[in-house]
Amino acid sequence: MALPAAAARPAGIALGVLADALFADPRRGHPVAGFGRAASALERRWYADDVGRGALFTGVAVGVPVALGVLAERATARRPLARAAVTAAATWAVLGGTSLAREGTAMAGLLEAGARPGGDLTGARRRLSHLCARDPSQLTADELARATVESLAENASDAVVAPLLWGAVAGVPGLLGYRAVNTLDAMVGYRSARYERFGRVPARLDDGVNLVPARVCGALVSLAAPTVGGSTARAWRTMRRDGGRHPSPNAGRPEAAAAGALAVSLGGRNTYPGYVEDRPALGDGHPPRVADVHRAVRLGRAVTVTATALAVGVAWAGAGAGVAATARRSRRRA
Repeated sequence: MALPAAAARPAGIALGVLADALFADPRRGHPVAGFGRAASALERRWYADDVGRGALFTGVAVGVPVALGVLAERATARRPLARAAVTAAATWAVLGGTSLAREGTAMAGLLEAGARPGGDLTGARRRLSHLCARDPSQLTADELARATVESLAENASDAVVAPLLWGAVAGVPGLLGYRAVNTLDAMVGYRSARYERFGRVPARLDDGVNLVPARVCGALVSLAAPTVGGSTARAWRTMRRDGGRHPSPNAGRPEAAAAGALAVSLGGRNTYPGYVEDRPALGDGHPPRVADVHRAVRLGRAVTVTATALAVGVAWAGAGAGVAATARRSRRRA
């Protein structure tokens, strides 16, 4: 069956989201994990306490995946089915929505067990490393719940909305390039003594590529608020009021919107390897409890659905505009 050229990218994105829902991330052999290992090896060879060396490292580590994406799109330029398949594979590889929901559900289960005598609070502390880089060793059950809700909200942008939007506007190079930037930021974009200079460029680049997606994510979280018994208006107001209080120029938008949607209060003291961060309050509800972790998972799933619809629409509109521009150029030549 023939596939129109204009449908290749939107169809590939939709199929990639479906693949993520069905298969999630494999325990072994994930492409992003492979990229991380390669980037770590490159860092060990090139590391220096220098911004310029970090910029060179970032240019190579991001440039290679983008170049591979460009080559893949050129190789499938006249084969829409192949283009859709490549786009689907890249979308599946860079998405983390299903795995994120599973981690949130697992954390909720461990926290529920930890609330009972002989429960598994220790297991919940260990599991938190799957979601964020905070030191969990002294965190209580409520603090673990807050960390989980905040991570689910922030990663709804990083693991779902941002890659889908970059895929919609830039295809396979956008998908691979975004995930490369975001992975480098997670690896070296810290304010620690080792990475203050070396990790500055990937950290700033990550801020840039997430500037629009984070705000779109906040809007989508607000729209999805009724799915968890929340108010779209309240979530939107909370994002507008509190989103800029977060130390990150982007993470505060989805986190504040989630705080409003869930009617909870986020923020507080967070301990990371090498430094401590005190975050202002986002929202004005009660501190997150275990039940709110379950609700945050449902909220993230709703955001995935709306983000997919948005990305498919943007990709389709962009493809249609490209076809129209090509037709106009052909008429002018004739």
